[in-house]
Formats: sequence, structure tokens, C-alpha cells
Amino acid sequence: MTTLIRRRPDGKGVYAITDGPRDDLFAAVEAALAGGVRMLQYRDKTTDADRRRIEADEISRLCAHHDVPFIVNDDVPLALATGGGVHLGREDVSIAGARAVLGPDAIIGVSCYGSLERAQQLAAEGADYLAFGAMYPSTTKPHAPVASHDVLTQVARLGLPVVAVGGITPDNGRVLLEAGADYIAVVSAIFAADDIQTAARQFAALFDPHPGILR
Repeated sequence: MTTLIRRRPDGKGVYAITDGPRDDLFAAVEAALAGGVRMLQYRDKTTDADRRRIEADEISRLCAHHDVPFIVNDDVPLALATGGGVHLGREDVSIAGARAVLGPDAIIGVSCYGSLERAQQLAAEGADYLAFGAMYPSTTKPHAPVASHDVLTQVARLGLPVVAVGGITPDNGRVLLEAGADYIAVVSAIFAADDIQTAARQFAALFDPHPGILR
């Protein structure tokens, strides 16, 4: 088991989320990490526990090699087994329940959708980051309501890292950073790209304070 457990994400950057089973999953993750991703979530809604364990183990190792926090979507036991944090949605286990299993240093992120009230509640319960979205119409979750950009600004007073997710592209992402997002979470715009590493770099460039300057 690879251990990469951190208390709260540090800094800002691209948060890549995998898009389910694929034959080239490890190569795709490696390309995203090489492109500058700063946090990575393994998201697979299938019920193939053996395959998911093998994949999460390897992706955890890849993340550790790149010094990038590894997060598992929804599945607390899988997160524990593979040294990851966990991302929780509305229907998942409570933060307290996840914390009891994963310990005090695990990253536990939560979906707040478009609700500042939910964010306040989950921050009080010990969340390590707060995710909002969909910020734009999303192909991953086509029926998700679109959240107001204002919530990214309003939630800053809670003092936790803020993640924007849903329908984000290199062209529309910068306004979310200006509104207050610390991380931009991306699924298909990275993992469905023809060139995953280049796609990740295009998102990472949004965080460059000196674009266009060679270093």
C-alpha cells in the first residue's frame, strides 16, 4: 500500500478526476500527472471490486511518485486500503464516519453543489475542501443544476480550499479562479482529450501568474 495522505490540499491547481474503466487508464493518469495536475481522484462507479482495487493501488503509486494527493470517489474502504483520501457526495457516508475509518490526517472533500449552507455545515463537520458545481453544463453529469459563480466568492470566508467542477474548459476556467476557486476539477476535458498531457497543461496554465514567459 502506498501512503499519500495529507491534511488538506495545499496550494492551487488542476484537480483531475478519472472517467471510469478504460484499457489505458494508467497511461492516461500518468499523462495527466505529467501535464501538471495537482490533485487526482479515482472515480469508478462500477462494482468490479477486484479491478477497482488494482487500479486504485497503481494510481496511488503514480500520485505518490508525482507528490500529488490521491483521492477516491465515495469509497471509504478503498481509500483506506490504497492510502488515499476520499470525496463524499450527498448520499455517501458522513464526514465523521469517514474520519473514523481514515484517521485525522486523511483528506476528506465534499460536494456542496451550489449550496453555501451545505458548505457551512460540512466545514463545521471537518471537511478539508469544498467542491461546487456544476459551474457550467457538464457532459459527465448532464442533469446537474448549474451553480452560481458567486458562491465561490461567498464561501471564501470559511477558510477552506474551494474546488470548482463541471463543464470547465481552458477558455471558461479563469473566471472561476477570479471568483475564488483554488482548484479546477476536470473530468472529460482532460481524460477524453486526444492528448491528455497537453490538455492538462492547458488547464495548469490558468494558474501561471506569468503566462507566456519562458522560465
